[in-house]
Amino acid sequence: MYVAKVIGSIWATKKFETLHGQKLLIIQPLNANLDKTGEPIIAVDTAGAGAGEYVLYVTASEAVIPMTVDFAPVDASIVGVIDSIYKE
Repeated sequence: MYVAKVIGSIWATKKFETLHGQKLLIIQPLNANLDKTGEPIIAVDTAGAGAGEYVLYVTASEAVIPMTVDFAPVDASIVGVIDSIYKE
């Protein structure tokens, strides 16, 4: 799992059938210091995240696991909304 911040959303009136009813969000991947790392990506929201929230996400073939379908053309899925972060 990785950490990111929700920075936007995407509205698509036409999309692959298994993505109907799924919310698509733009997330900015972050490192352990919460600094931006890499370019923003689009992720399917399976956790009910909102703008400005920190989230946990998965990528690759694991991105389909939290969805209710067996197959979907998904590269990233949000699997958790972070309530707090504590670092030493």
